[in-house]
Amino acid sequence: MEITTEMVKELRQATNAGIMDCKKALQEAQGDMTKATEILREKGLSVAAKKAERETKQGMIENYTHAGNKVAALVEVNCETDFVARTDEFKELAHDLAMQVVAARPRYVKKEDVPADVIAAELAAYRAEVEGKPERIIEQILQGKLAKFYEDNCLMEQAFIKDPEIKVKDLVTRKIAAFGENIVVRRFVRFELGELDK
Repeated sequence: MEITTEMVKELRQATNAGIMDCKKALQEAQGDMTKATEILREKGLSVAAKKAERETKQGMIENYTHAGNKVAALVEVNCETDFVARTDEFKELAHDLAMQVVAARPRYVKKEDVPADVIAAELAAYRAEVEGKPERIIEQILQGKLAKFYEDNCLMEQAFIKDPEIKVKDLVTRKIAAFGENIVVRRFVRFELGELDK
């Protein structure tokens, strides 16, 4: 099957992958857009995994203030080079992440940042809720509730506000593949007028 420029363009818009990567994926998928998207997603995951150990000392601190000036966020997003940090795409990613913090109110960047005592307290509360249920399903219920806790409270596990079909970590992984550099969301802070520190 002939791979047209329009097909490559459509796949590139959908995935943010490079032109040659889109063309190769379409050739491998014999023109099937869904299959080509999956090929690029898998490639992006492997690229991201290879780059995960690289140092990220460049980047930016982005802010977002919601209309009405009553809630705002600062987010530090790091990358490997100043060149990538200055691109519009990187700035857009950082801005989207700051908007995500304002809208979705995460408490932690990733699952690994949640303190052990918080997890223990959550599990204890869930265990009390499932008291009396058969032992064989209690563990499944606890893991499901803990996964939901992570989705609600960890930025990287949240559904992305601009595309709820993907998680924030998937968005970052796609950007790692597109930029060819490791990207790390280092930290964030969220301010809301009248809200006291917890």
